[in-house]
Amino acid sequence: MQIDIQARGFKLTQGLRNYVERRLSFVFGSTRRSVRRISVRLSDENGPRGGDDMRCRMQVSLAAAPSVVIEDTETSLYVAIDRAADRIGRAVARRLERARKSRRISRVLPGGVFSSPGQEPAGEASAGAAKLVAAKSPA
Repeated sequence: MQIDIQARGFKLTQGLRNYVERRLSFVFGSTRRSVRRISVRLSDENGPRGGDDMRCRMQVSLAAAPSVVIEDTETSLYVAIDRAADRIGRAVARRLERARKSRRISRVLPGGVFSSPGQEPAGEASAGAAKLVAAKSPA
C-alpha cells in the first residue's frame, strides 16, 4: 500500500505525515491487500482568513474495483483527516463487497444457469421439488 501525501497552502510536517499514515494504516488494516495506492491532498482554502477551510481529499486506487474519492472540509485539519479516513474506509469496504458479490453472481454453474454460491442449480431445485410433491401426493 503506497501512500502519497501532499500539502498546499502550508508546510507538511513530519508529525502530520505520521498522523495521516497511522490513521490510514488503521482504517485499511483488513483490506490492505486490495489497496494499491492512496493519494492524500491537504489544503488550506482560505489561508489566514480562517473559517471552515481545511480540506482533506483522499483517493484510493483499488486492485479489483474502480477508485474511490472522498473530500472533507473542516475548521481543524485533524478533524478533516479523521472524517475523510472514516468515510473512505467505509466506501472502500462497500466497493470491495460489491465487487466480490458481482464475481460470485456471475459464476456460471453446470447447465449454463447463473447463481450465487450456496444455491442449487435451477434444474436440481426443480427436480427436488418435483420429488417432494410426488412423495406427498396420495396416488
